[in-house]
Amino acid sequence: MAKLYFRYGAMGSSKTANAIMVQYNYQERGQKVLMVKPGLENRDGARMVKSRVGMETECVLIEELPDIDVSQYDCVIVDEAQFLTKAQVHELVRIVDELNVPVIAYGLRTDFQNNFFEGSLWLMAWADTIEEVKTICWCGKKAVCNARVMDGKVVKKGEQVLLGGNSQYVSLCRKHFNAGDLGGFSELHLGN
Repeated sequence: MAKLYFRYGAMGSSKTANAIMVQYNYQERGQKVLMVKPGLENRDGARMVKSRVGMETECVLIEELPDIDVSQYDCVIVDEAQFLTKAQVHELVRIVDELNVPVIAYGLRTDFQNNFFEGSLWLMAWADTIEEVKTICWCGKKAVCNARVMDGKVVKKGEQVLLGGNSQYVSLCRKHFNAGDLGGFSELHLGN
């Protein structure tokens, strides 16, 4: 029986690298994988999924999924799943329940204000299996918050979506997120 998996983690937890490795494992066994991402996420090109450690693969856009015969695939992997709409998550549920194709979605759980993204909210509600991909704060504790950084300071106001990477976001534990404490991280990694 196929399942819908939601694997979430803070920024820098290797979600994309994990997604690409899972794709490789399926392909190594002669199985077909459909790698998918939202069209909004175009930092590395419209049809590329790329991890911070340099692994990359081609993909299709979630917006194209209704036009694809997903029954021809052994697995669907979704990167940046936090940017999905409720309807798109519902389509993933349909793929699992009606086509018996497993779907593994990777994404952030919450934004820089600790609010759910739409896609994450519905994945948390409807996924059969929810797994955390862990990373750590500068202090060594588990990082659970995605801090947006501007001018060397944690900011907590602004639009929910601001695409960026290491130059704009830092994973922090809840204590240091609430305190706005980057612990010297900004000087080392953000060039401030």
